[in-house]
Amino acid sequence: MHAFLRRVIAPVLLWLAVAPPAMAQQQQGPLVLAAASLQESLSQAASIWVAQGHPRPVLSFAASSALARQIEAGAPADLFVSADEPWMDAVASKGLIVAGSRTTFLANRLVLVAPADSRASLRILPRFPLARALGRGRLAMADPDAVPAGRYGKAALEKLGVWSTVAGKIARAENVRAALALVERQEAPFGIVYATDAKASAKVRVAGIFPEDSHPAIIYPIARLRTSKHRDAEAFRHFLLSPQGMAIFARHGFTPYQARHAQRR
Repeated sequence: MHAFLRRVIAPVLLWLAVAPPAMAQQQQGPLVLAAASLQESLSQAASIWVAQGHPRPVLSFAASSALARQIEAGAPADLFVSADEPWMDAVASKGLIVAGSRTTFLANRLVLVAPADSRASLRILPRFPLARALGRGRLAMADPDAVPAGRYGKAALEKLGVWSTVAGKIARAENVRAALALVERQEAPFGIVYATDAKASAKVRVAGIFPEDSHPAIIYPIARLRTSKHRDAEAFRHFLLSPQGMAIFARHGFTPYQARHAQRR
């Protein structure tokens, strides 16, 4: 329990300790809490935003579960981008997002990765031999009990009839990038990550692609938080949703969420 509290509260206390006065905050951009899988794409979007004459947004990346808990604990952020709907739902249920600002805008795929020099390849079908392929190794994945990438991965393995054969071989990571790092360092022969994570790393290769119907749709909602005070927060949110912003995400392997389902509350 103490370790859990440290993981959730420590980042909030650190922010409160170093947060500048309100006037100084306006000299930097809005604070964005974003899913770990968005590191490269959102960082590039922020740089293009700066090139257009705006203060640089402050980007904080972690598992959506950890970010949602920080928001619930009072973190004074402006925008939240989650890698799934449930964690955005959790924040919304506590009245912590601005009404009308929530939009689901990105989609992703789930893949099985191996180290770049591995020749392993698996056709992902019902009851595919993942446990045999692992041998004595472990399967790297984000925490399947809390983190979106882990929950998507567990759902897929359960539907494919494989979870029971590998449940005792899971290397649980705090977020999807930490799971990716285990494979990059060859500490795990396989890992379950998003397609965009695999695309971002030269140290892994895709060993298999999960069927889209094997897990819930991987979608990313964005919303402005009730704690938001930055004058650029809404403008930056609109920029990310604009054709220019969406093109940046597309270059990093994301696909746009279906327009007819995009707008939520």
